[in-house]
Amino acid sequence: MLRPPAHRVSRRAIGHWAASAGVGWLLVIGVQAVVVATADDPPSWLTVTLVIACVLAPLHLLVMPQWRYRVHRWETTAEAVYTQSGWLKQEWRIAPVSRIQTVDVERGPLEQVFGLARLTVTTASAAGPLRISGLDYGTAVALADELTRTTQAVRGDAT
Repeated sequence: MLRPPAHRVSRRAIGHWAASAGVGWLLVIGVQAVVVATADDPPSWLTVTLVIACVLAPLHLLVMPQWRYRVHRWETTAEAVYTQSGWLKQEWRIAPVSRIQTVDVERGPLEQVFGLARLTVTTASAAGPLRISGLDYGTAVALADELTRTTQAVRGDAT
C-alpha cells in the first residue's frame, strides 16, 4: 500500500523556496517597471502584465512554499528510498537500494544561507535521479552516509 514517506523536509525550506521565487518575481516585476517608467509610450499590455505580476507575486510567495512544505517528504529503509515532491505537479518516487549508484549532497548559495542541502540519489533508472530538496545540511550529510553504507552492504551491481 502506497503511503506518504514519513519525514518532512526542514521548516527552513519554506523561507528558501519563498526567497528563490522572490528573486524571480523581482526580476520580472523590475524589468517591466523599468520599461513602463522609462518608455515614452509604454504598451498598455505591459502595464496590465505589470499589475497582474504585482498581484500574483505575493499570492505565489505566500501559497507555494507552504504547499510545497506540506507535500515534500522523504524516507529511507533498508530496502528503498522514498520521495514525494512537487506542488502543482506532484511526484512519488521509490528507488530500491540495490539500484543506487551514487549519492550526492549539493548546496547552492541560497541553500547555504538557509543551512539547507539537496540530496540526489542516482539510480540505474530511465526516470532519472531522486532528489530531496530542503533538507537540513546535517541531515543531508548523515543521510548520504547512511545510504552509502546501506548500498555497500547490498549485493548487486546497481544496474
